Amino acid sequence: LDLFRLRNRRPTGVMAKLLRAPRALLSRSCARFATKKPRRAKNVLLMRRRGASPEADAPTATKFVEFVDGMTTLFPAWVATAAISALWKPNLYTWFCGDLLVNGIAFTMLGMGLTMEAKDFREVLKVPQAMLVGLTLQYTIMPTMGFLASKIATGVIGLPPAYAAGLILVSCCPGGTASNIVSYLAQADVPLSVLMTAASTMSAVFATPFLTTGLIGTLVPVDGFGLFASTLKVVLLPVLLGVMLNTFAPRTVAKVSKVSPLAAVIVVALCCGSVIGQHASSISSAGPALVGLVTFLHAGGFLLGYVLTRLGGHGRRTARTISIEVGMQNSALGVILATLHFADPLTAAPCAVSACVHSLLGSTLAGIWRVQQTTKKAGT
Repeated sequence: LDLFRLRNRRPTGVMAKLLRAPRALLSRSCARFATKKPRRAKNVLLMRRRGASPEADAPTATKFVEFVDGMTTLFPAWVATAAISALWKPNLYTWFCGDLLVNGIAFTMLGMGLTMEAKDFREVLKVPQAMLVGLTLQYTIMPTMGFLASKIATGVIGLPPAYAAGLILVSCCPGGTASNIVSYLAQADVPLSVLMTAASTMSAVFATPFLTTGLIGTLVPVDGFGLFASTLKVVLLPVLLGVMLNTFAPRTVAKVSKVSPLAAVIVVALCCGSVIGQHASSISSAGPALVGLVTFLHAGGFLLGYVLTRLGGHGRRTARTISIEVGMQNSALGVILATLHFADPLTAAPCAVSACVHSLLGSTLAGIWRVQQTTKKAGT
């Protein structure tokens, strides 16, 4: 009975204080947590004490992003302006050459990598059919279009045979790094574009000499190791570095990536102006006929690349990526091969015109598709 009474008796004195202490501590902690201001509110108070206005900073950031998007959407206008002004005054752009041009493209590829993650490449490699389709179309559509354009040049228009050889040569080149930038601006599948560029570049070691020998009748050797090393330096390594930075420093990358599209536009415009400026005299002498034939070549690549990919059952985003990759060639490689392995300097003229034309067509498509994607996102 005494044990029962002791167990059911309410504690008093020191024992009661010891038992009530945890309960009081818990209640005070809960009250403190409930009344604690969030960290963001505390930061806002600090900003106001220092004279800053957080309410004004948000609209300013939004306006800056809108400004960058607006300037990026005008991509075709900047490329066209660079091309025309390069024909008028080549010295405005000829300084952008050599290592400066290579580093500029590498910097742009780094900016593209900042918007990607490793899982994006894993998803592409899980389903390699799209990459194989794009690689096949790259070395079938463009050489065929180049051969047709060469026949029109010599048989219908009556241009010199050197122009016909240049048209075939540039059509047999692999996809260029500009296609990756345009895919990025068009909000297409950038990892697929990068992998397709790497695959077509490695295939060019065998495909470009074989196709040019069969269609022109002249053997055009290609420095396979140098071509692959350049692609590794300019495309793959900067993109992988960007992916790593996005993985380990996402907050910093999120701030920098807002201006990456505009930087890519500036680099492409400078590249186009540089190539046109260096070959301004030969392009001016060729006239509208050569420009029309090169436009026919690349327009066919863009159109057939998209249509055949869609007929193969692939989605619109994949079709846009393959269309850009097929329609845009490594014109710089064409200029180098024409200069090294053809006696007539006019052979390099179609390759130089190609750099401008495919940039204009690709940037126009990128602008249209970018607006469509933005409108679609805003509607949803």
